[in-house]
Amino acid sequence: MKFLDEAKIFLKSGDGGPGCISFRREKFIEYGGPNGGDGGRGGDVIVEAIENLNTLIDYRYQQHFKAGRGHHGMGANRTGADGGDVTLKVPVGTQIYYDDKQTLLADFDTPGKRLVLLKGGIGGRGNTHFKSSVNQAPRRADTGMPGEELWVWLRLKLIADVGLVGLPNAGKSTFLSVTSRAKPKIADYPFTTLHPQLGVVHVDNHEFVLADLPGLIEGAHEGVGLGTRFLGHVERCKVILHLVDSTLEDPVHAYKTIRAELENYGHGLADKEEIVAFNKIDALTEEEIQAKKSALEAALKKPIYFLSAVSGTGVQPILRLLYEHIQASKSVHEQE
Repeated sequence: MKFLDEAKIFLKSGDGGPGCISFRREKFIEYGGPNGGDGGRGGDVIVEAIENLNTLIDYRYQQHFKAGRGHHGMGANRTGADGGDVTLKVPVGTQIYYDDKQTLLADFDTPGKRLVLLKGGIGGRGNTHFKSSVNQAPRRADTGMPGEELWVWLRLKLIADVGLVGLPNAGKSTFLSVTSRAKPKIADYPFTTLHPQLGVVHVDNHEFVLADLPGLIEGAHEGVGLGTRFLGHVERCKVILHLVDSTLEDPVHAYKTIRAELENYGHGLADKEEIVAFNKIDALTEEEIQAKKSALEAALKKPIYFLSAVSGTGVQPILRLLYEHIQASKSVHEQE
């Protein structure tokens, strides 16, 4: 299934049905009064967050959603049937924005969350309502109220426990494929991954969700490269695993480039727990690893971990560390 994290759609709730103009016409009743029924109510547009969905691909091919209109009222004071509702099923983590793409309308961050986005129009009153002592046979009925309509943007921000970030070709997809059953595309060139990939990682009888995000480059917070759309996916993660290619001539610069993008993007990304791991150590000698480790820890002033996703060296300790951070983050949220 192709990943799609943004879609523009048109929504319209149902119009209310018109009221009825009708009079009693039974035998032997000389002055039958009005008995026109009310129109039915228009259908609502409802949005519901569903588990086991992780893409908005359904909204690429169908972009117009209209609820049913209410049926007109009938004689004998019969009310028209209500119009059918339309329910849009979206992945957990979907946000709905107005057409300007700036104003947030709703955030579906929990499974089962349900919201009536547009209400259907009220049905019109039949002529029974207009009977009075002065007007015994009113020939007046209301038309139904029109439904609401709106263009909106759906934007999906993945809800994963750990977000994998790093420059293109840092080995993120390889790490995901080794630690989970996900099968991302892997190749020796930048921007192999063009869409976020999710994988469930198992470690010591525990599991958590890992998201491989497309490679970030300098200027990503301004939309350069794959840009802000994918920085947005990091917002929901509890921990960031920052992978750096240890074979680069200047790995410190590579690390600082991504950190600058996270800080410039804002939304609290720079404050998230971060674990820094240098990948591809299978291509280095033991002396080179030790030399780089001391230099990097001095430059970055934080613990540095070394691993090789290809050979599996150092992978399990990193996974255990990530799980510890996830549990710590959950306990903090529960206390709040």
